[in-house]
Amino acid sequence: MQIIHDYIPVTRAKNELLNLMRKLQDSDDIIAITKNGVPGAVLISMNKFKGLLETLDILSDEKAMKSIRKSIQEANDGKWIGFNEVFNQ
Repeated sequence: MQIIHDYIPVTRAKNELLNLMRKLQDSDDIIAITKNGVPGAVLISMNKFKGLLETLDILSDEKAMKSIRKSIQEANDGKWIGFNEVFNQ
């Protein structure tokens, strides 16, 4: 599970928005923006946001999830074929 790396008040976020964007640009950090000490929004990088959208797409695809569940069950049952068997090495 992802953790929130920093909590900052909305007024500070407003004043430091460009710096916060630069900080997040090349990281997986999550910053919570608070109002009266209560988190109300989060700031994440565009790459992290795209990853979240891709994850939601996969989770909402019934066919993909059925295949993933089947693969997990086969792995748990020890039914996976090894790399060397697949590629005859």
